[in-house]
Formats: sequence, C-alpha cells, structure tokens
Amino acid sequence: MAITVVGSVAFDTIETPSGRRERCLGGAATHFSLAASFFTDVRVIAVVGEDFGPEQEAVFKTRGINTVGIERASGKSFFWEGSYLENLNEAKTHNTELNVFGSFEPKIPDSYRDSEYLFLANIDPVLQKRVREAMPDVKLVAGDTMNYWIKDHKPALLEVLEGLDILVINDTETRMLAGMSSLVKAAQEVMSYGPRMLVVKHGEYGATLFHKSSPKGESAERTFRAPALPLEEVVDPTGAGDSFAGGFFGYLASQPHLTPGVLRRAIFYGSVMGSFAVEKFGTERIANLTREEIDERFEMFRVLTHLD
Repeated sequence: MAITVVGSVAFDTIETPSGRRERCLGGAATHFSLAASFFTDVRVIAVVGEDFGPEQEAVFKTRGINTVGIERASGKSFFWEGSYLENLNEAKTHNTELNVFGSFEPKIPDSYRDSEYLFLANIDPVLQKRVREAMPDVKLVAGDTMNYWIKDHKPALLEVLEGLDILVINDTETRMLAGMSSLVKAAQEVMSYGPRMLVVKHGEYGATLFHKSSPKGESAERTFRAPALPLEEVVDPTGAGDSFAGGFFGYLASQPHLTPGVLRRAIFYGSVMGSFAVEKFGTERIANLTREEIDERFEMFRVLTHLD
C-alpha cells in the first residue's frame, strides 16, 4: 500500500559535537520517505532547485522511492544551517533560505492518486490542506507541524487537523497547540480538534501514543508509551523526528489491519528508525540500512520492554 508524502527536500549544513557537514541532503520529506521505504512503497511531492543533481536523486532511487512528484525549478533548493553544540535536543538555527521552496505549489501526479496513505510533512498548513482536499479517498492520513505554524498560523493549522487521522508532534508542540501544561490534558484537547490519534515524540525519552476511547471504553488501549533505545553516541539529531514518523507510518501502511498491537509495534519501528537516523550526519545512516538491521534493533526494543 503506497504512501504519498508532501514536504521539503533540502540541503542542510549541520554542526554538532561530532563535527560539521556542509550541504548534506535533508528535508522532512527526505528523511520520512527513506525511513518509510523499508516497509512500503513511497511517493514524494516536493520541489528542488538546480543544485539537486544525480547524486541526490540516487539516494531516493536506490531505495525505490517514486520521485515523479519532485518538481525541478530554476534556482536553489531549500537550505537550512543549524547547530546542536549547546543541546543535542534543540537545534540553534543560523540560516534559513527558502529559495524555490518559497513559491512551492504541490502538484499531485495522476500516478499518485491511488495512494491509500497520505503524510503531510512539516510545511505551510495552507499547502497541507490543499493536498488533503485533492486526495479525499486516502485510507489514512497523518501529519506533522512545528512551533512556527502553531504560533503564527494556528487558524489555518486547525483546519488541517480536522482532516487528519493521526498527528505526529513533540511534547512541547502538543502543550503549545492546546495551551495547557499537562501533557495528558493537552493531548485530549488536541484530539478534540480532529485527529483520532496523537503520537507525541519525547526525543531521547521515547514516544507516547494517545487515541480516543474505543466504543467499549477500553482505556487500556488509549495510551501507550514506548521508550527510546539508549545510544552510546548521537551524531546528528536533525532527521530523527521525520525518520520516526516514516518508520511509524510506513509500518502502519504495511499492515492489513489497524489493531492496538499494530499501533504499538509501529511506535517501536518509529523509534528504531529514529535511532538509526542520529548515528550519522544527514541521510548517511538511513540510506545505507538493511531490513535485517532494522529487525534486529526492533528485537532489542522488544526484549528491553517485554513487548508482546
């Protein structure tokens, strides 16, 4: 079952205690699609500039990702520069250049319209809503956002949330969106905006899945917390959240039914993909993974937490 993802394909310059990398391949749609491609077919909608060449294209093609929806425009690709020298859990932005991404108008290829799953990565909610409305027949739709859209574009974002099944954001964004300090109350408030499921990322502390009460009121199925796998070293956390989302949603798309057990395993596969993403700069680790490595690490999670 194919996933269509709309988001950014970009170049990042990143500095962490482990070193510095200039203009490595990045962007929310990039990290998401690479992680999801280990579980199901992925189709990307994005825009890139003339600096996006065969080397970057090969990263997608090697994983079998459909790039028909990546528009080539005159100019430079979206660029971000940041560092994690003070705190690995929080990026300090030094430079952002929207370039061709500033006038991005998502175009959905006809070959994408039979996609059963849709992921709206972190972009302008106006564009997210446009894509959602253009693909009304998808089986399941999930999305992401960030503090900028929550703070300055909340009315447009709330319109997007009405059309989501799943929202994937971090704990700070959850509290900001709901205007509440209690995470549990904030999660309930966010789900009242539309999504029936909320996945809250806690960075190095794992993730929590919230979803609305079942018809039988089985509260045990409503909340599930998964820890993160302890890592000896974090090289670059930039793509961790998007890789988590790709692993989570990619696994869901690979399963015939959405059951509580599938949701729990999806959270773990998301954590697995996020843990690999941080081991090297940019896409270096995820792009060279094997499914065997993924399943081995999933087994480590299972043993650590007594899953199943």
